[in-house]
Amino acid sequence: MTKTRLAIFDLDGTLLDTVQDLGNATNHALVNCGFPTRPIEDYYQLVGRGIYNLFRGAMQPRDPEVPRVPAEEIERNVEKMASFFIPYYEQHKCDCTKPYDGIIEMLGRLSSEGVALALASNKYQDGVEKLAAHFFGQFRFLKILGQREGQPIKPDPAIVGQIMAEDPSITVDEVVYIGDSNVDMQTGANAGVRTIGVTWGFRSREELLSCNPSALADTPEQLAQEILRPSCGKGN
Repeated sequence: MTKTRLAIFDLDGTLLDTVQDLGNATNHALVNCGFPTRPIEDYYQLVGRGIYNLFRGAMQPRDPEVPRVPAEEIERNVEKMASFFIPYYEQHKCDCTKPYDGIIEMLGRLSSEGVALALASNKYQDGVEKLAAHFFGQFRFLKILGQREGQPIKPDPAIVGQIMAEDPSITVDEVVYIGDSNVDMQTGANAGVRTIGVTWGFRSREELLSCNPSALADTPEQLAQEILRPSCGKGN
């Protein structure tokens, strides 16, 4: 049986409830780029694939009967959206964002048991670092990685390998990847590590189960138990 030595967490929807602030910032950018805003509930499905894909989805009409915005117009506005989104989000990223109940205690338990912690997010790097410092500054993270220029985003497994490179003694059987979406489950599977889906985040239990995770956790306490439970490697 193998003990977990490294727990790699997604951020948005897994450790932090960020959807209100992300939605508000995207709506601010949409207005400034001449597009209609969206209700916050739309963002549960739109977030998680990096901010540029967030913008691409948000610029399209909600009503399927309305003609879609041509791809070339979308691409012309992606950088413009970012120019409004990032300054606004920097000022308002902690307005409504907070850790889910039990997350601080869960991270504390893992740290006390000697499990290394890491973050792997599709949020832009500076945003990940600032949110981690603000909400989780009491914990030491082996590595904090977000979306970076020239680097593939999840579900590409490169981000997992880059984190593991910080401690070459850790093997894939000793790593677990935790997230709230199909993107996260696919990332872990692509990296060959065990995956645990959390059901309190932005996506449904059904979406997580469709990706055959090693386990699902309904509470942070249950998540800690799953991470600390010795396994036979991926899928156990």
